[in-house]
Amino acid sequence: MNILVTGGAGYIGSHTAKALAKKGFSPIVLDNLSMGHAANVRWGPLIEADLSEASMVRQILEEYKVEAVIHFAGSAYVGESMRYPRRYFRNNVVNTLHLLDAMLDCGVRTFVFSSTCATYGNPEHIPISEDHPQRPVNPYGESKLFIERMMYWLGETEKLGWVALRYFNAAGSDPEGELGEQHEPETHLIPRVINAALGVEPFVGIYGTDYPTPDGTAIRDYIHVTDLADAHVLALQYLLDSGKSLAMNLGSATGSSVREVIAMAERICRPVPIKEEPRRPGDPPRLVANHATARRVLGWCPQYSSLETILETAWNWHSKAIERLA
Repeated sequence: MNILVTGGAGYIGSHTAKALAKKGFSPIVLDNLSMGHAANVRWGPLIEADLSEASMVRQILEEYKVEAVIHFAGSAYVGESMRYPRRYFRNNVVNTLHLLDAMLDCGVRTFVFSSTCATYGNPEHIPISEDHPQRPVNPYGESKLFIERMMYWLGETEKLGWVALRYFNAAGSDPEGELGEQHEPETHLIPRVINAALGVEPFVGIYGTDYPTPDGTAIRDYIHVTDLADAHVLALQYLLDSGKSLAMNLGSATGSSVREVIAMAERICRPVPIKEEPRRPGDPPRLVANHATARRVLGWCPQYSSLETILETAWNWHSKAIERLA
């Protein structure tokens, strides 16, 4: 079965393409390589194209006889979305509508969507469950919520079967060492911590040390990228088995503070130079998922999402990447 993976040359998309291949699916990767890396595409063909090219998307769906789509392609930086909101609505919302148009015109009605906990906005309770109010506080979260609403109405009116996976902080690297996290610029805490330990960066900034948390630093729910990839494959299989459309959180259900992440990194690898900085506007003190729905509906159980495993796999990949560049 051919599965179109948009953004499949990126971080989570490439791990998911590998997981699809392990389960006997054929991933067809569509990526414009603006953020992804061609070297990440190893389990099926890479089609370098953009979702704004609507006729090209239809051609791909027809030529490869695609039966389902897993959609990762889009812009995903909160701060950038505040500076360039039109870019985010165009790239995320408009281009996703092009994709959905092409799918429905070609009779493809199975859709797994990479959503985000940013659709919830500032948390009213912890852990966050799927019935938490969705009140985004930035254009990135708003664009993802808009797509969720499009999916809902296309499900109601055109029989689109969909799953929206709202995940928390993706982290870690492929346990087999084939894939890792490569962003430019890098904004995620764990690769920044490792880069500081490796001397690639002079230090890692701790943004806020006066939060109402046990050690004063912000707490986040880190979920291993391989566990995320497995959840996307399970969501696909669920829809192919005629499962009902719904949204699900993906997280470890455990929070780790910035200082805890740094301490674990130092235990695994080497000292991490730090610099304490003021809080960033809009950063909540604590974000932790309730992932009971994914456990119940998909039978999903994170296997790699302990903080130790996340940092070990990330360190292994990043340190070897540095060696390759040396």
